[in-house]
Amino acid sequence: MPTRDSTPTQNAPATPETHTAPVLERPAPPARSKGAAALGWLLTIGLNIVAPILTYHALRDHGWSESVALLAGGAWPVLESVVHLVWRRRIDEFAVVTLAFLVLTAVVSLVGAHSARALLLKDSAITGLFGLLCLATLLAPRPLMFYFGRKFATDGTAESTAWWNGLWQFEGFRTTVRTMTAVWGAAYCLEALARVALVSVLSTDTMVALSPVLVYAVLGALAVWTATYGKRARRKGEARAAAAAAAAAS
Repeated sequence: MPTRDSTPTQNAPATPETHTAPVLERPAPPARSKGAAALGWLLTIGLNIVAPILTYHALRDHGWSESVALLAGGAWPVLESVVHLVWRRRIDEFAVVTLAFLVLTAVVSLVGAHSARALLLKDSAITGLFGLLCLATLLAPRPLMFYFGRKFATDGTAESTAWWNGLWQFEGFRTTVRTMTAVWGAAYCLEALARVALVSVLSTDTMVALSPVLVYAVLGALAVWTATYGKRARRKGEARAAAAAAAAAS
């Protein structure tokens, strides 16, 4: 016979099982490797910016055509992509975009006349095409600024890259990246149209002086807006995660 201690209590209320839904919170970024980040940026700046410019001017000084000099400078981003593929085991999207625009610039330089006014219009075509590229990638699984953001927000290590890729699961992050891509695309399309309009009404000398100012003004304004918008979006995401955690706890 069972003893009294082993007899179940008939009238004891059952304790309900509580299931707390897990709260999906944005993970904190891993610690950055300063050495890896510095080496990555040294390669990026050296092989995507400095080397193509030096190669272009050196070849032009030796009588090479503009388009051939630009294409020759494109060998450096290719080398950077190869180095990145061997080192990181993935393609560097920044180098791919740089190479694409060197090739695009070379092709545009072959089209039409080579007067100063025509060259200004060609510059507008290049920035306008970049804007269209941004807008076109909104139809892709991940827009262009996702890859640019990964380049600037991580040190390129496997851990930080996995962290950035994992953020795509959050709706707020996806909205932020798509909004940034749309704004950059629209801004450069408008900049190209504005430059074409200015070329048609201003003198060539005035536009030669104004064009670089316009390029850096648009880039600077977009950089400031991106940093401000990104910080605000991150604070909103953290607030949503905290509210969801509090609701789940209650």
